[in-house]
Amino acid sequence: MERAIIIAAVFLLLSLQTAATAAAAAGVGRRRVTRRRPPPTLATRRHYATSLQVPRAGDDAASSSSSVPPAVQYETRRYTQRLDHFNSLPSSYATFQQRYLINDTFWGGRSRTAPIFLYAGNEGDIDLFTNNTGFMWEAAPRFRAMLVFVEHRYYGESMPFGGTREAAFRDAATKGYLTVTQALADYASFVLSLKANLSVPAAPVVVFGGSYGGMLAAWMRLKYPHVVMGAVASSAPILSFYGIVDPYAFYDRINDDYKSESKNCYDVLRKSWDVLDDALATKEGQAQLRRTFNMCNGSSVWDIPSLLENAMVEAAMTDYPTTSGFLTPLPAYPVRAMCRAIDARHQQAAASTSTSGSGNDDGNNSSSSTALLLLSEQVRDAMNVYYNHTGGAACFRAEEDDDPYGLYDGWNWQACTEVMVMAYGVRDGTVLQPAPFNFTEVVDDCRNVTGLPPRPFWIETEFGGYDIANVLKKSASNIIFFNGLRDPWSTGGVLKSISDSIIALVEPKGAHHVDLRFSSKEDPEWLKKVRVKETRIIARWLKQYYSDEGIAT
Repeated sequence: MERAIIIAAVFLLLSLQTAATAAAAAGVGRRRVTRRRPPPTLATRRHYATSLQVPRAGDDAASSSSSVPPAVQYETRRYTQRLDHFNSLPSSYATFQQRYLINDTFWGGRSRTAPIFLYAGNEGDIDLFTNNTGFMWEAAPRFRAMLVFVEHRYYGESMPFGGTREAAFRDAATKGYLTVTQALADYASFVLSLKANLSVPAAPVVVFGGSYGGMLAAWMRLKYPHVVMGAVASSAPILSFYGIVDPYAFYDRINDDYKSESKNCYDVLRKSWDVLDDALATKEGQAQLRRTFNMCNGSSVWDIPSLLENAMVEAAMTDYPTTSGFLTPLPAYPVRAMCRAIDARHQQAAASTSTSGSGNDDGNNSSSSTALLLLSEQVRDAMNVYYNHTGGAACFRAEEDDDPYGLYDGWNWQACTEVMVMAYGVRDGTVLQPAPFNFTEVVDDCRNVTGLPPRPFWIETEFGGYDIANVLKKSASNIIFFNGLRDPWSTGGVLKSISDSIIALVEPKGAHHVDLRFSSKEDPEWLKKVRVKETRIIARWLKQYYSDEGIAT
């Protein structure tokens, strides 16, 4: 939702750019290394991968990958989708091919009016979310449900204007059809067509989504209650907009995650920015960083701060209780693992100092060099947890321009036109480099990116946001909002149940849409209970639906 997982969910969309002047590179004076924060993405991202690819069901890579269980099998189809659902200009009747993935292995069929479980595609390739939304795959046999995963317009292979990314993103005139309301209308149109083709007009549809997809799932239930009878909105920050959320809350939560693990870890990360900036400002410091960090060809020590920040943010979003490989291989509780790496290096240095004594200090320069070495080694060890958990990477590589999940072009536009989630401000004294929030600067930056005036208040206008409890109480039903409080995006989530059918499931130890992941024998009890609750709620919705429709089950 990328910045994400997270995230996005979001996880971050673009590289965190290092501003390095020639004077600083030459060691003339001390200059703070600043990084402009781009529009955040709610999907987690993986720019620094070594060889991991997103396997598709049916591919050899999929069958041999532990990240995609064998049960994930689907057929790829296309739906002829209208370009513009909301006016009658001749250009609106243009169409494009929208990709969807379908599995009817478990479906109970027409005679049983069995349900359809629909995934509202996120800001990326639909395969990625299909292969990682295990809750739907595991719940389908119980409910005898058909599984359908629909790709969001302008992402993956669902490109208007001839089906190519170049044509779709040519200019503002072509990108202007990339909006939330158009995407929701796509899903509604698709569902009604699918049900008509299957001759199941009364089949109940439950929509699922995580991160931005969770936002879409909740909004679809609001806008099209006659199309979907319930929504599971996981880690959906529908309140992360200006005037509703504290713009510092996202990074405050990340700070709390690291601080909760270790005071030493917190102190090291908090101090690291000034120490790295000092080192980058001198030739001697840069040389020390080169000796400590093995940067790949084409990358440099100037990339270290951005790499560190990305690792810290992404680890906090995907702080799952079991090993994961959603976008990059990570150990269980990666925040804890990063802090343990920092603490282990600290303890090793303390033991070494105790053994050798303290009589080898040759003055301030030696002391400063020793402090830099220790901190840089601690930072390197923490980064290794995120970028090299499997041990397969030979060096640290800065972000490349490739876009393996079809993410950047679309989200850059959305996050600077209407989905302007406020996750920019970083307070002084936290584990990340301070960045005072300035709404005017955010708007101006987005105007520069798109060439158009942003609409930061449109989402609240279209779907509600202020006084969300009364909004949803009066206009909605059958929505599950799951949020894990380890996830920074939970700061913009619905954290209290609003009615008997608008239910907030909040887990203090949870991370970004962890409930939608495939289950594992290592799952903690709290996660198992969350999934049981969600399953029972969906069962209750369906029972009520069949009763209301007079359908025998």
